[in-house]
Amino acid sequence: MRRKDDSSLSPEQFDAVRREARKALLKADAFGRFPTPIAEIMETASVVLVPHDLQDEGFLKSLRRKAGGASVLLKRALSKILGVLDVKGKLVYVEHSLLAVKKTFVKLHETGHFVLPWQRKMYALVEDCEKTLHPDVADAFDREANAFATEVLFQLDNFANEAADQSFDIRTALKLSRKYGASIYATIRRFVRTNHRSCAVLIFNKPEMMPGVGFVATLRRTEESESFKKIFSNVEWPMEVTPDDALGRMLPLGKRKFTGPMEVVLADANGNHHECISEAFTQSYQVFIMICPVSALSNRTILLA
Repeated sequence: MRRKDDSSLSPEQFDAVRREARKALLKADAFGRFPTPIAEIMETASVVLVPHDLQDEGFLKSLRRKAGGASVLLKRALSKILGVLDVKGKLVYVEHSLLAVKKTFVKLHETGHFVLPWQRKMYALVEDCEKTLHPDVADAFDREANAFATEVLFQLDNFANEAADQSFDIRTALKLSRKYGASIYATIRRFVRTNHRSCAVLIFNKPEMMPGVGFVATLRRTEESESFKKIFSNVEWPMEVTPDDALGRMLPLGKRKFTGPMEVVLADANGNHHECISEAFTQSYQVFIMICPVSALSNRTILLA
């Protein structure tokens, strides 16, 4: 199963977003500074951050009335509001109760709506929620803002270049998430998607206990590197796993955070079998299973559980 994500833009769209992300990083002198300096990027983009209780409907109504007389559109949220951009006021409102790493992404997403010139001209007020911030969003403007946030946060190709020189394992991704100031979810996705190795990560929702089954964990999404897609173009990932499944047995349960490395075998599009190494990690919200063919892990000693 391969689902579209926030980078599913046309090459022209993605190049345009990358150009604006590069400008923002250069203007803030952010390349090579860690964690990525969000405050400076917003300052040089001429937007001001205002933490606020965005569940205050009276406050939201006042913002909407203020924007209502403008000739441009109001972009309304579909569910619980997490971020708002007041284009004329150059103000970014972020829900004050969010986790720090979530706030980081929302700040950059709203800044993207303002920085991307073709978007700034379109709306007077932009409201964003979980649905518009989700990687599977259908709206092109939200996917562009997501891509802008991701490219800025991981400093374009800096993250991929750094990851390429380090061992391929979950602990490397966790270390990089702390360095760049990104969420574990966003970092592991980026770590796999931009990796030069053939690799994939399956992201499962938190396992739910089921009578007579043990547990069921549903597949949330997958990420695959470009070389993995070419070799394993025929792969069909399971939509859910239980303790009876090979992947299901890898899920860390109870107080465990890590499982593996363990051996799995995948067949490529030509029917050839590849020995792969897999390992799993959970941060309580999701479970990540990273898979990589042994042939792609050169010059590395692998201990199988």
